[in-house]
Amino acid sequence: LAQVRSEHRARRPKAGKLATNARLRDAVQYRLGHEQHSPAQIAHRLRWEFPDDPEMWVSHETIYQAIYVQGKGNLRRDLHTCLRTGRALRKPQHRPDQRRPRIRDMVSISDRPAEVEDRAIPGHWEGDLITGTENKSAIGTLVERSTRFVILLHLPDNHGALAVQEAIVAKIAQLPAIMARTLTWDQGIEMANHAKIAAATDLDIYFCDPHSPWQRGTNENTNGLLRQYFPKGTDLSVFPADYLDYVAAKLNNRPRQTLGWRTPAEALDALLSDPPKPPAVATTT
Repeated sequence: LAQVRSEHRARRPKAGKLATNARLRDAVQYRLGHEQHSPAQIAHRLRWEFPDDPEMWVSHETIYQAIYVQGKGNLRRDLHTCLRTGRALRKPQHRPDQRRPRIRDMVSISDRPAEVEDRAIPGHWEGDLITGTENKSAIGTLVERSTRFVILLHLPDNHGALAVQEAIVAKIAQLPAIMARTLTWDQGIEMANHAKIAAATDLDIYFCDPHSPWQRGTNENTNGLLRQYFPKGTDLSVFPADYLDYVAAKLNNRPRQTLGWRTPAEALDALLSDPPKPPAVATTT
């Protein structure tokens, strides 16, 4: 009889950790619904924040199960709307005709310093535009390569060369000098005033090869994340500057696997509090 009862208990579904641990469940629901973190980000971040408290650990698969399978954790069913969905394949982005003219005096990405590639030195940015309905509106995006820190450029009236120039110069002026070394962009005509941007900001500006978005991979990935807030086919000119700052803050406070599950904001703060030392210059005697 005891063996039968034991086998029956073994077959009975056990209540999941999210169902029995209210503190953990509340933390997961807050990060899904308010912070809009992914299950993987939540799982790794909780281990990082509570290294000595296994009761606050949960796998990303458990979170998914709790969202999609009834009775698997008692998470709110509406939280599935907070998940990023379906961007495994990206459609080619068709550039408008205005991006075809060649920009004068471009410096190729092939001439960019090697230090940009390994991400060890901060201050190297990638930039682009995400465009709205019929490419009539746009938001500028800047992503710092070593920290993945995001800055959004408000372009409410147009995204011509002058508007982009003024927006970039205004944002870069707010950064410490060590965070303003280079900027890499594609060959969009919105960067026709690159020489004026360089003169105003001390940025060295480099241009990708045509049709080579992977040369700005960090920025391309960020643009994909931004579509959660700015869906394709949207008139982007209606979003005020403070909303762009809000969205940038959301992304900058998402833990990233590439940063050891730190957030870009934390990575930037750490970098500014202890900036890397410049390489020693060899001397001869």
